Amino acid sequence: MEEYLPQIIEYGGRIVLAILVWLVGSIIVRALVRFIKKGMEKSHTEESLSKFVQSLTKIGLKILLLITALSVLGIKMTAFITILGAAGLAFGLALSGTLQNFAGGVLILIFRPFKVGDFIEAQGYLGTVRDIQIFSTILQTVDNVKVVIPNGSLATQSLTNYSVHETRRGQWVFSIPYGESFDRAEAVLRKVLEADERVLDEPTPMIFLSELNDSSVDITVRAWAKSTDFWPLNFDIKQKVYEAFNQEGISIPFPQLDVHLDK
Repeated sequence: MEEYLPQIIEYGGRIVLAILVWLVGSIIVRALVRFIKKGMEKSHTEESLSKFVQSLTKIGLKILLLITALSVLGIKMTAFITILGAAGLAFGLALSGTLQNFAGGVLILIFRPFKVGDFIEAQGYLGTVRDIQIFSTILQTVDNVKVVIPNGSLATQSLTNYSVHETRRGQWVFSIPYGESFDRAEAVLRKVLEADERVLDEPTPMIFLSELNDSSVDITVRAWAKSTDFWPLNFDIKQKVYEAFNQEGISIPFPQLDVHLDK
């Protein structure tokens, strides 16, 4: 006992000190995580990003705390840190695609090019955003199909968000035959627009002759509506114009070719 007593006292003191370091460090880690949580709540950060950052911070600080406690015990951590770094590098290379999606998810949650409930077009899909996860985004298409898109491609490639603004401009092209009065067709089109309450008065709808084609005269109609009314209006306007043209005796031309034979 006399021979080993100094070593017992030394290592016992180290164990007690390591336990104290762990306990005090754990309290500090919890306090930092709570501080980060409150800061993200005040800045209205996306909940999924907030939880992920809190978990990542907690895990990282716990690892540092463990290394510190083991160092207090006298365990040399140089080799352990080297092995941990090599393992992290290998892990990162193996999961490079997953890490790209993770980084894309973080960028989406921070910069918010779209949010849950927005109607977007991306990667060839058109649908409503139902969930933004850390690795992927869930879309629900207009025909009720679930589409999972990796966040890496969403963050690095172009997308169209149709829900950002409260209003949208619709554009339609209607054709009349040569010889038909443009003024009469314009009056019919304006009457259709004025009868639909979803068409906004401001900005003022525009109706103009846009093209003289081989078999038709094209009239372009531009009108504004609320984003929520856009798609129903887009389909209804075409039907109403078709019915109004029929009632007024305005025919809709089709491609045709006149052939003249000289004897």
